[in-house]
Amino acid sequence: MRNRLIAVAGAVIAVLLHLNNAYAQDTAQYKGMTVNLDEVVVNAKRIGFDVNSFIKRVEDDTTFYRAFKNLRLLGYTGYNDIRVYDKEGKVKASLKSETVQHMNGRCRTMQVLDEKSTGDFYTSKGDYNYYTAELYANLFFTKGTACVDESGEPLEKAGGSMERHKAQLKQLIFNPGKPVRGVPIVGPKVAIFNPEVMRFYDFSITAEEYLGVSCYVFTAGAKKDLGRIDRADVVINELVTWFNKDNFEIVGRKYSLSYKTMLFDFNVRMNVQMAKKDDLLIPSLVTYDGTWDVPFKKRETAAFIAKFQLN
Repeated sequence: MRNRLIAVAGAVIAVLLHLNNAYAQDTAQYKGMTVNLDEVVVNAKRIGFDVNSFIKRVEDDTTFYRAFKNLRLLGYTGYNDIRVYDKEGKVKASLKSETVQHMNGRCRTMQVLDEKSTGDFYTSKGDYNYYTAELYANLFFTKGTACVDESGEPLEKAGGSMERHKAQLKQLIFNPGKPVRGVPIVGPKVAIFNPEVMRFYDFSITAEEYLGVSCYVFTAGAKKDLGRIDRADVVINELVTWFNKDNFEIVGRKYSLSYKTMLFDFNVRMNVQMAKKDDLLIPSLVTYDGTWDVPFKKRETAAFIAKFQLN
């Protein structure tokens, strides 16, 4: 009987030691950041997956923002659906169109195959009546002929404060996690890898299949137990990125941003799926749902879906 008790006790101790060892390995440290790991990632770590190198790759990644610039280098058919809502949540203006981008070297032109608009989407002069529409057009539409260098940057860059503001806004929306220069209030608060910002977040690496691709998933989410003062400093509520396990390319990303001050506020949610053409990563599907209230403009609530089919 005594031997049996000793054997049972030994088995229990072995199980507890195993569980404790597994628990001790389900987190990793990176620049003072605690990162939770799921079982698959823990096992991958045991056979050579370098967690720190992976997080460093995530921190330094610029391919997501670059993917939007890559659209300037390829021919594609675009399916555009933009909707602007009133205070009751009803559509008050919209645009649906099908466009084709033609390439001649590094110069592009755009052909509108079909277009339908409703409400006051356009002004009487034919300009865009809404800021979201103007930003969308700046990203995905081309008037006349536009040429870029090999990185997708325009050969003739437009100046002025409005163009700088658009560039900063694109950085904020399409390059989440990186500080935005020239934006004094919000710019530093989106740099989630900076120590003074990362303390507001929980981080994790998990593994799952996304769009048929086996991926590592990096997630940064605002802590649930933040106090009112700390919560007021959070701009990125959630940032989830799917990376291809084989080559660490971004397969998809979803994120939500929000901020509120006496002067302005915004609340934006986006989902992006990626595709590849001629070794260039590009967005194949972009969905957006957001509201903006900025000085000298009325509050604007809008959503859009952009689909790109490579030619």
